[in-house]
Amino acid sequence: MTIMKKVAILLFSAALMMMGSGILSAQGKYGADSAECIKYLSYYQEYFKQKNYDEAIPHWRKAFKLCPPTANQSMLVNGAVMYRDLIRKNSRNAVYKEALVDTLITIDKIRIENYPSYSVVAYNNLGLDMINYIKDDNQTLYEELSKIVDNNKENTFPNIFLFQLNVAITLLQDGLLSPEDVLNVYDQTMGYMEQIAAAKPNDITIPKIKGDIESLFITSKVASCDDLIALFTPRLEANPDDLELATNIVRIMSITEECTDNDLFLAAANTMHRLDPTHNSAYFLYRIYSVRGDVDNAVKMMEEAIASEESDTEKDADYCFELAQFCYKNGRNAEAYKYTVKAIEADADNSIHGKAYMLAGTIWGSTVCKGDEIETRAPYWVAVDYMVKAKNADPTLAEECNKHIAQYSTYYPTTGDAFMYDLTAGQSYTVSCNGMTATTTVRTQQ
Repeated sequence: MTIMKKVAILLFSAALMMMGSGILSAQGKYGADSAECIKYLSYYQEYFKQKNYDEAIPHWRKAFKLCPPTANQSMLVNGAVMYRDLIRKNSRNAVYKEALVDTLITIDKIRIENYPSYSVVAYNNLGLDMINYIKDDNQTLYEELSKIVDNNKENTFPNIFLFQLNVAITLLQDGLLSPEDVLNVYDQTMGYMEQIAAAKPNDITIPKIKGDIESLFITSKVASCDDLIALFTPRLEANPDDLELATNIVRIMSITEECTDNDLFLAAANTMHRLDPTHNSAYFLYRIYSVRGDVDNAVKMMEEAIASEESDTEKDADYCFELAQFCYKNGRNAEAYKYTVKAIEADADNSIHGKAYMLAGTIWGSTVCKGDEIETRAPYWVAVDYMVKAKNADPTLAEECNKHIAQYSTYYPTTGDAFMYDLTAGQSYTVSCNGMTATTTVRTQQ
């Protein structure tokens, strides 16, 4: 391309900007020479409809020179289409391509300025054009994409969020942005992406882009866990009732390697639950406390999750069974048994009956009761009762249950021992031990 041709293109871009500033707006909708404006609008449109852009573009340029930007929005939209086509056709001519890109960006900005009611679409188009065609000016790209996000917020095209974060990370690596700057971009991005996902639950592309954003952030290793703690601790302390801040802290630390077992993460999660309590937030805190070995608070939070009106019967059954397992693991047999029974009662579709019955049998089989020869052995009767129920409810558990039954049966009292306490096989018997009570049947060793 000749120097003169490049200069001509750049001058044309400058002319577009002048026209976009509203200089011609006082001369009527079609400008000072309305007849010529309308003529060239008509000329280029006929070729444009046929997708004959080579013939359309000279007439379009004359129309744009003669017509104010407000004469016809389609003139701007169609011009952008044709310039993208020109860029594609001249992709190997770096100098000419650069000039064409400058013109395309200018057209986008003129549309934004003159058609504010269409600014969301125009800003998104500008963002995509900059992403597609600006490859060697990260600072400008970051600033422009940030302006687009500031204007469009949750109406921004999701891909623009992804590229904004990517260029922010690049600038961080070049020493032009701080880790806090990038964290703020990520915070804002994920907040808007959640709004988009809620507004478009059936759009399968949203979860993928959101996952790409999270993966980009994680792999970039923008900040270590210690950096996050140093950055966010004073913020949360200064703003203890800031739900958005607490949510962002939990979200970022959750995807940072080994960054959930610390006081800041726990404090942020508690803030979330205090300001916006749900069964999910209660369950989330249960998981945190359980990992930290804080049994009392773990049980307390799971009980809140179960008591929540938001959780349905099926969810309550799962929660109860999980809490029963947790309590049993931590030596709280009475609580474990209580929640096992509740899980069975809440399990309307019998999906966990087998596992719950087996857990109840295991609890009774591992319980040491004080008392006489019968009182110390009676828990094994209850344990066997539950093992039988477990294998009947879920035949896949039969082999394991039979092993337990065989083991527990060896601890039955002898017929003579039972006789000494005025008991006979088959008689009803109520076992009460360590806060647990159950009615069973007397059995003796054969």
